[in-house]
Amino acid sequence: MKKIAESLTAFLGKGGCALKENVLKNSGSVTVYPDSIHALGNAAVLMCRDDRQKYLLITAAGQKDIPAGFEGETVILDNKAVALIGELSPANAAALRKYFPWTAPKSLRNVRTTVGCGDRLGLATVGHVRAAAKVQVSPVLAQQSIRELTMTGRTFRKVVDDACFLVFAADYQDGYGADGDHLKTIKDIDSALAAGMPMITLDLSDVMNAAAGDWDAAKIDEAFAKLPEELQSLVLKDYADKEFVLGTEVTVKLDELTAKRCAVMYTAALDFAFEVYEHLKAARGDEFDLEISIDETSSPTLPSHHLFIVRELRRRKVEFSSLAPRFIGEFQKAIDYIGDLDEFDRQFKVHALIAQNYGNYKISVHSGSDKFAVYPTVGRETRHYLHLKTAGTSWLEAVTVIAIKDPALYRDMHQCALDNVNNMLKLYHITADFNKIPALSGLSDSELPALMEMPEARQLLHINYGPILTGNLRERFFEAMHKFEADYDARIEAHFDKHLSLLGVPAKN
Repeated sequence: MKKIAESLTAFLGKGGCALKENVLKNSGSVTVYPDSIHALGNAAVLMCRDDRQKYLLITAAGQKDIPAGFEGETVILDNKAVALIGELSPANAAALRKYFPWTAPKSLRNVRTTVGCGDRLGLATVGHVRAAAKVQVSPVLAQQSIRELTMTGRTFRKVVDDACFLVFAADYQDGYGADGDHLKTIKDIDSALAAGMPMITLDLSDVMNAAAGDWDAAKIDEAFAKLPEELQSLVLKDYADKEFVLGTEVTVKLDELTAKRCAVMYTAALDFAFEVYEHLKAARGDEFDLEISIDETSSPTLPSHHLFIVRELRRRKVEFSSLAPRFIGEFQKAIDYIGDLDEFDRQFKVHALIAQNYGNYKISVHSGSDKFAVYPTVGRETRHYLHLKTAGTSWLEAVTVIAIKDPALYRDMHQCALDNVNNMLKLYHITADFNKIPALSGLSDSELPALMEMPEARQLLHINYGPILTGNLRERFFEAMHKFEADYDARIEAHFDKHLSLLGVPAKN
């Protein structure tokens, strides 16, 4: 690393191209991220790695030329220049965001197509941006829920910082988002905002009266009569026995009972959405993306309910970027769509038309990882006004790398998953029959990677990321991922290429 720093000082002031050309000739045993090499005043800033970890390296002609805010070990070089070797710390992430603003997440509210790239490891960003850079899409690189933070021992700040460093390493300057996913309280929203996350996915499941979806007419009438009289009058006037035309052959009708049911089910949730919107606006002005999530329910979102929710959000003047209905069929973790594709196509078209008729917000597809069968419909019917949310698929690409490169570690991870699966099933809804997974004792090392093409094994490893990442396998796992970083980047890139291609996202001009 010292040799790299010394070689750079002779080229300070000659621009980034000269710095990059020179450092690649003198990197030696240390690997330099070539796209990270940037001139900054009379200094050069770059990222590199040895066989243990990644570093930030700043080199300058003298101490006074080291930009303020960076921290690390100061080394006086043989040519009297100075180098600062820093860990990937919060302070250094903050300094990168200060001097290179494109390393900070930003609002993507005006971007047509966005993809959530949930990264539970803080290692997937390079592969994500390589795929995103090819097409007309903006990635949401820092995306985590409270459940994921708890299961991995991370914080919102750590999630954003990890993305920041790898955005810098890849020199990705097209802009990316950060999403506090499935948040339910103002307190959790504030935690995400404090970490610089411009996107908030508001999960309304706790404030919806979902049970009213199954109530009989008498019970709905009783509950409706308890709502404010002004609201009752509005609902009956604007929705009861009304027909809403969405296209030449598509209409959505609400009879009186449906109108009352929607008011009973969603009024409290819509009022909370308004409260959150006002809170976000006070905190960030217009620089935020609010996603409304109504997908965490046991039954699909009816088009009539979707329409009611959107119209009532508009009436409250809530500005939202995307909305996630609960679609028909099964969107289980880590595997393809389960259900009637023809019926999905028919219903999804109506949901997309509602979005197009009421503000052209993005339809958000949650648990969107690997739902290859429905991607052509999703891309076509939304006209790419779309947010696709993925998470576990990037973790499973890491598992696949381990299965290929370190079979012994994979076997231990697989056993850890089996040992913990009953507890994890309390947190994740899946219907896999784990008895179909063959015993590892009967499989050769070369047969292990094929397990990650088997739905049952994929789901087993998917839901058990927490025990693996926080237990006694953690150190071995991250050592292996550091060693096989290039393999992981390549797998992530190829996997997201497939996602984006099937969605039909246009290539960049």
